[in-house]
Amino acid sequence: MERLKVAEVLKGKNIGENVLVKGWVRTKRGNKNVAFIALNDGSTFHSVQLVADLENQNEEILKKVTTGACIAATGKVVESMGSGQSVEIQVASIEVLGEADPETYPLQKKGHTLEFLREIAHLRFRTNTFGAVFRIRHAMAFAIHKFFNDKGFFYIHSPIITGSDAEGAGAMFRVTTLDAEKAPKNDQGTVDFSRDFFAKPTNLTVSGQLEAELAAMALGQVYTFGPTFRAENSNTSRHLAEFWMIEPEVAFNEIKENMDLAEEMLQYLVRYALDNCPDDLAFLNGQYDKELLERLQFVVDNKFERLNYGEAVEILKNSGVKFEFPVDWGTDLSSEHERWLVEQHFKKPVILTNYPKEIKAFYMKQNEDGKTVRAMDVLFPGIGEIIGGSQREENYDKLMKRMEEMHIPAEELYWYLDTRKFGTCPHAGFGLGFERLILFVTGMGNIRDVIPFPRTPQNAEF
Repeated sequence: MERLKVAEVLKGKNIGENVLVKGWVRTKRGNKNVAFIALNDGSTFHSVQLVADLENQNEEILKKVTTGACIAATGKVVESMGSGQSVEIQVASIEVLGEADPETYPLQKKGHTLEFLREIAHLRFRTNTFGAVFRIRHAMAFAIHKFFNDKGFFYIHSPIITGSDAEGAGAMFRVTTLDAEKAPKNDQGTVDFSRDFFAKPTNLTVSGQLEAELAAMALGQVYTFGPTFRAENSNTSRHLAEFWMIEPEVAFNEIKENMDLAEEMLQYLVRYALDNCPDDLAFLNGQYDKELLERLQFVVDNKFERLNYGEAVEILKNSGVKFEFPVDWGTDLSSEHERWLVEQHFKKPVILTNYPKEIKAFYMKQNEDGKTVRAMDVLFPGIGEIIGGSQREENYDKLMKRMEEMHIPAEELYWYLDTRKFGTCPHAGFGLGFERLILFVTGMGNIRDVIPFPRTPQNAEF
């Protein structure tokens, strides 16, 4: 008999049929006559109830049916007599595929803290919480590819190993095959990277943007979706050393079209989650964040407010609110400023543009005022900045001058500069941190809880 997934059983289309289900036991309860077993196989948030008449079951096998055990069960699908489920399975036979010792299985009880579950990340997938989170994560990944594919974008795999630093931040992980204790030295007494695998210093990438720009100059509209890395020693609820980024890049787009694309994409993704993950979202809304569904609907229902950075600074300065971090023209806005603009002032998502060039990256299009660049940040309730992007500087001379001002070595980015020498054009793009998106959509409070295997300072387990 072919296995039927729990999600299919619960649709109620197999009433009266004998089926085979396999999965992990969530709970077992009962009396001297009957056992009720909640079985979940990960295909849906809900478990299916197995009703086992003890007279017809092997007692030794039933003893091994404990929380966490993996079993296979055959039986007839019937309408449920109890509340909480529409159908259940009257069990004919049970086979234990894998036991779970009740004395040592760490998920015997309910109510484990998220901190405890991070310590057993290899098992936390089996909880309701993380089953919901990672089903939603999958749905969002699929929706991202669907959104861009349906709009005619091409998916580009940007390199994970790179010889450049897209952000100019320097917080990168070195990639090398050299022995740290016996690294060869050159005449200056420093490490001789010419004898390394790539014959030059290389790192794990912090962004796929620069490579996406190269592709956009020929394919028109592209996007990357891959892992990126930051070697920042930040042990906070918002930082990871390894995370995923979505970075579209579009030839001929300017800042307005860039904002339009970001708004359309975010509303599409949130709407996709609401339409396709209702059970998982309802659980997270009830368990962790009572305003989650309301906040998601808030994003879908409201057109994003657009204003200049300078206007936002004046609004904040005149708000009468005593912020923890003072704000003035030229300062980078903090999360408290961003959230106040969204949640208290405009009461809708916000896109800020035209930031001071001193606080933004070298590649951003310079405005005629000589002080600002065509940057844009999309601000969301509960999270602050969720997207950062810009129109890119396509003028070779202006880009070269800005790189000199910021001490970006032009010789290392000759390939990037070539796109400004050979058929340059206006173009724009942005970056969406995937885990930031999942934080928003799930309502979870810590970024470690929305990635399967978090990589943080002092932690690279599992």
